[in-house]
Amino acid sequence: MFSSHTRIFKWDSLLLWGVGMYATLALVWRFLLLYGITTGLASRLVMLLVLVIVATLAGHSLRYAKALDILPYAIGWTLIAVALDKLIVFPIEGIAMYMDWNIWVGYILLLVIPLLAPHLRYQPDEPSIT
Repeated sequence: MFSSHTRIFKWDSLLLWGVGMYATLALVWRFLLLYGITTGLASRLVMLLVLVIVATLAGHSLRYAKALDILPYAIGWTLIAVALDKLIVFPIEGIAMYMDWNIWVGYILLLVIPLLAPHLRYQPDEPSIT
């Protein structure tokens, strides 16, 4: 399941980052709701920016060099978001929440963005003698 060698699965990272990302996005949405910025491009861009930041931080926090090592966590984080949406949003919105394409894009981004973390890591150039 892991690429280079057997690693211990970090259950704490799975749960804390999964719930933490969901809570962060929910808090930002409530803030936008409070100030009436829920429609239009601005709210989508803010939510996208926050999702990219927290998902990238989550991927970096694992300190893995390969996306294949991060994949089980990204799947877990996405499943946590789906479960929390089912528990929190579904009772209010009902099946209509799944008709909005934004929710599916959010799930896909939550799955993919952490996998990019190893490629976004700063790697200094090799020192040269010249």
